[in-house]
Amino acid sequence: MDAYNSATRQQSKNIPSTALASPQLRNYLHFGSFYLDVERRELFKDGLRVRMQSKVIEALLILVENPGQIITRETLRARLWPNETEINYDANVNTTVNKLRHILGDSHDRPLYVETIPRRGYTFIANAQCVEQSPFVSRQNSALAAGLSEGITSPTVETFFGAFETSRWFRAGAISIFVGAVLLGAALVLFVHRGY
Repeated sequence: MDAYNSATRQQSKNIPSTALASPQLRNYLHFGSFYLDVERRELFKDGLRVRMQSKVIEALLILVENPGQIITRETLRARLWPNETEINYDANVNTTVNKLRHILGDSHDRPLYVETIPRRGYTFIANAQCVEQSPFVSRQNSALAAGLSEGITSPTVETFFGAFETSRWFRAGAISIFVGAVLLGAALVLFVHRGY
């Protein structure tokens, strides 16, 4: 916990004091084409949510909260698997970091985000900046607000498809329509061939 507090103090030196006054500014981190929602533990790339396993997003959070510092494999193991004793920690840490690199489009040989420090651990080398919110969220909210202020009740195309992308109901509806179409097609075939 002391390492976390000292990292937070170190990061706060680089952030203007006006930024520290607003708790929202620490909810999002921007690096490269990624936005990390720290509170909800979600990663976005180019406005689209990236699906990640919980251990992978936790590893990213550990690295991002300590930029430029070496995070030992033991630190990752202790934070990701604090109470488990029956697992191969080295293999799990390697697999987790490799999955993180794959998601970030990073390379072991030419890292942009996560660098391996041989026989010691890993370090986050990208410049992560605290932002109030990711731009795609503000674009969607402002487009929706503009539509509502003009008396338009239907969502804009951007928010319409953005909502569909993350909606379980949309997927369930699409599957239902597909199954219904298959059943209707089968019924038509049986109806046409019933006299044969």
